[in-house]
Amino acid sequence: MNVLVLGIGNLLLSDEAAGVKAVEEFARNYALPAGVEVLDGGTCGIELLHYIEGRDCVIVVDVVKTGNPPGAIVRLEGKEVPAFFTTKISPHQLGLSDMLAAAQLSGRMPAKVVLLGIEPKKIETGLELSNEINAKIGELADLIAKEVESLGLKPLAKGKRPEAN
Repeated sequence: MNVLVLGIGNLLLSDEAAGVKAVEEFARNYALPAGVEVLDGGTCGIELLHYIEGRDCVIVVDVVKTGNPPGAIVRLEGKEVPAFFTTKISPHQLGLSDMLAAAQLSGRMPAKVVLLGIEPKKIETGLELSNEINAKIGELADLIAKEVESLGLKPLAKGKRPEAN
C-alpha cells in the first residue's frame, strides 16, 4: 500500500492553515505504518503532481466552504473531490483541481482520493487559527488515522503499546 496524507493550506492566512496543521498533528501523534507518507503541500498545486501520481490512496486535508458552521468536518471521496474544487476559496485550490485533472489525463490518478475538509471561520492575514478551528485539529488528525486504518494499515497512537495478536 502506498498512501500519501497531503496537508494543503497557507500558514499566513489564519484558518487557511488548518489542513497543514492537522497533518502535522497526525504525524506528531501517530507512528506511521510502512507505506504512509505525510506531506505539507502548502499552497502548491500542480507542482504536487509527481507526489500523487500512481499512489494507492491520497488523503487531502484542506479547508472547505460548504456553508456549514465553522469547524464542521466533511469527507468526500472519488469524483466528489475534483468536482468540489470547482468552487475555490483560495488560489491553491485551482492548482489542486488542475493537479487532479492532470493525474487523470496521464492515467496516473491515485486509485482512491479522499478529502477531509474543515469549514473555516476566517481566512485573513494572521498566524493563529480561530478558536473554533484550533479546537478541531486533534479530531481531524484522528480522522486521518481512521482513514489510514480503513485501508488496512495501523497507525499507532504514540505512547500506546501495540495489541498482542
